[in-house]
Amino acid sequence: MEESWANSASGRALGIDLHLEPGPSGGVRRGLTDALREAVRGGRLAPGTRLPASRTLAADLGLARNTVADAYADLVAEGWLTARQGSGTRVAERPGRAPTPARPTNRVPFAGYRYDLQPGRPDLASFPRAEWLKAARRALTAAPNDALGYGDPRGRPELRAALAGYLARARGVQASPERIVVCAGFVQAMILLGEVLHRRGVRDVAVESYGLDLHWGYLTRPGLRTRPLPFDEEGADVRELGAGEGAALLTPAHQFPLGVALHARRRAAAVDWARRTGGLILEDDYDGEFRYDRQPVGALQGLDPDRVVYLGTASKSLAPGLRLGWMVLPAPLLDEVVAAKGYTDWSCGVLDQLTLAEFLESGAYDRHVRAARLRYRRRRDQLVAALAERAPDVRVSGIAAGLHAVLELPPGTERSVVQAAAWQRLGVNGLAAFRHTDATAKAPDALVVGYGTPPDHAWPGALDTLCRVLP
Repeated sequence: MEESWANSASGRALGIDLHLEPGPSGGVRRGLTDALREAVRGGRLAPGTRLPASRTLAADLGLARNTVADAYADLVAEGWLTARQGSGTRVAERPGRAPTPARPTNRVPFAGYRYDLQPGRPDLASFPRAEWLKAARRALTAAPNDALGYGDPRGRPELRAALAGYLARARGVQASPERIVVCAGFVQAMILLGEVLHRRGVRDVAVESYGLDLHWGYLTRPGLRTRPLPFDEEGADVRELGAGEGAALLTPAHQFPLGVALHARRRAAAVDWARRTGGLILEDDYDGEFRYDRQPVGALQGLDPDRVVYLGTASKSLAPGLRLGWMVLPAPLLDEVVAAKGYTDWSCGVLDQLTLAEFLESGAYDRHVRAARLRYRRRRDQLVAALAERAPDVRVSGIAAGLHAVLELPPGTERSVVQAAAWQRLGVNGLAAFRHTDATAKAPDALVVGYGTPPDHAWPGALDTLCRVLP
């Protein structure tokens, strides 16, 4: 009987991949009851999971139907399962403590929240599936046979040519296809650049005092040190850059997370520093397509393509699951980065590269971005209006572009608001979560609220929940 349970009570019996071990107590019914209870208790059967009909499970396990029905009844009586006419037997919802962030003011976990308002994520429900599928079919039909081979570590020439044209037109980037390297998102780009910079003898990289510790970690992993730059209303104070730093990681178009565009004077100062010292600027243009109340801020790379590495991604405009990003590299850096990429990961998924190339060339990408820009602007406006009505003391900033807003809170309340949100199963981040550990100046208590992630049907509920937890 043990072998029958272990082998058959898997995807075929329950609709999910689950291994049932009979309990230590005697009796078939008791053993099945213990096995199901342990599967629920251990989390392998999640709340709301519908169990198979007693007849189906009995047949799969080689048991009498009454044995399974009695085991279900026992677990319903204990509160582990629920049974309703017409909806079958399901795993019961279990009350528990609200999740607590690992650090009181740090980013909360992605899973387990009813509404996710963490920044940096798009509305995945709006991914243009039909248009993407059409582009994939056209791209695959037109692809030469050798496109399915190992190819060039820089990426498919079709995508690099399409990106060169799009980036020049939409972001003011000076790029030839030969100097573009397609990579598995921003993450791989940072890993490769960190390794190459370290091999070149760089030891210190300047970063903005607020940003993602994940990105800083990709630089420190190969042995680099990060030094935060002071920050004010004009953005990172690049006047503090010195000869000791070999590179600077910046988000000039829309600082993450504070939302300030780097002032023109400081953009020029950053380029002057790079020219004077031989340093490199790593430009993270993570959401440059999404601007609302201002003229587009062009890429810093256009001021000096020989001193700026331009970094872009499809993660915000389309979906992070595509794992498609790109680097536009200065000529002296190109061979080293291509060699590093070829050593660890020869090429990203060719079919997705070809599809994105077709998506760009056909104009579908521009149409999607324009539609997304309108949708996100509408959400941003609804956020601002709701706060003005229900939380008038909360100041909103950083909203001229991007997919998130900064909500300034009364002093000393950030931690309690993040905790209150967690109790409401609302995923938000406190601003302190993005502060570099070596930063000297402390910004005000605030929330960083992403308004891109919830699908349209969930947005009103997310907005209402947010307003309820604000002071």
